[in-house]
Amino acid sequence: MLSIIIITIIIALLFDFLNGMNDAANSIATIVATRVFSPATAVLWAAFWNFAAIFVFGIHVAKTMGGGIVNPLLVNEYLILAALIGSVLWVWICTRFGLPISVSHALIGGLIGPAWFAHGSAALFFSGIFKIAVFIVLSPLIGLVLGFLMMCLTMFLFRRRHPARVEGLFKGMQMLSSAVFSLGHGANDAQKTMGIIAVLLFSVAGSNEFVDRYLYSAGEFYIPTWLIVTCYTVIALGTIVGGKKVMKTLGDGLAKLKPVQGFCAETSGALTLIGTAVLGVPVSTTHTITGSIIGTGITKGVASVRWATATHIMAAWVFTIPATILMSGAIYWIISLFVPTGA
Repeated sequence: MLSIIIITIIIALLFDFLNGMNDAANSIATIVATRVFSPATAVLWAAFWNFAAIFVFGIHVAKTMGGGIVNPLLVNEYLILAALIGSVLWVWICTRFGLPISVSHALIGGLIGPAWFAHGSAALFFSGIFKIAVFIVLSPLIGLVLGFLMMCLTMFLFRRRHPARVEGLFKGMQMLSSAVFSLGHGANDAQKTMGIIAVLLFSVAGSNEFVDRYLYSAGEFYIPTWLIVTCYTVIALGTIVGGKKVMKTLGDGLAKLKPVQGFCAETSGALTLIGTAVLGVPVSTTHTITGSIIGTGITKGVASVRWATATHIMAAWVFTIPATILMSGAIYWIISLFVPTGA
């Protein structure tokens, strides 16, 4: 059993790495598109602030992921393994084709699939799932509205300033907004993997000597310190590697951005992410920044947004949770054919 636990933790950290790799584009797309930073500098900047979130925010999102979607008392190592394999496969496929999907929702769908297959609807906490489902719609809308309002306010405040001077000012300010967005990204997304690994360890604590001695103490559900540090480190490393195709889709594929638009998009996205992280709602950074970019873009007219690109992105959002429910459920079924999973 120990080997399965270790393999599952490694796959979870791989998911965390892919999360950083796919969502690196969300953190740096605007700052690269506006030529404030080169791609190499931007990924290092984002990775630093991803990790810095460990010192700023709590672990509310991790607790929701670990105990607010499926009943942790019904979880076992094979269920988590199936959830992670299904999620990693979907994220890899979408990253391969340059689709900025929601890594968060891939993981949520991955959890629901095998839990539902093994134990039925009794294994699911529908209140937590409903809250997440609501924010699938709300997070991009909040980002869109905040981006639009912030852009309108900025245009009003700087209406008498020379455009070249305004652009120079916002190049510096965009460094700050990118840092704050990366903080929000780290706070929200690194904690999702923490919650998954923590619920795995909780499910085997008390029955495995190695886990009890070195990784997790049996008792109430909690997030150990070593896990917090590890997950923040791995997501930062994933951000450094980055996803260039996804970055291109978000940076230039939705709307042409200047530093002013980049600052407004990042700031509105950051406010949304930080607010939801404090509330413990695991939202999608992809959804949020996409809505923010569209919100700033439509201040120049609806036609300035590339709606065909936005439609492709939204289609990937719609299919993510159903696809990962089916994929992870099927993987759990296959595993159950060879080992006693308790299903």
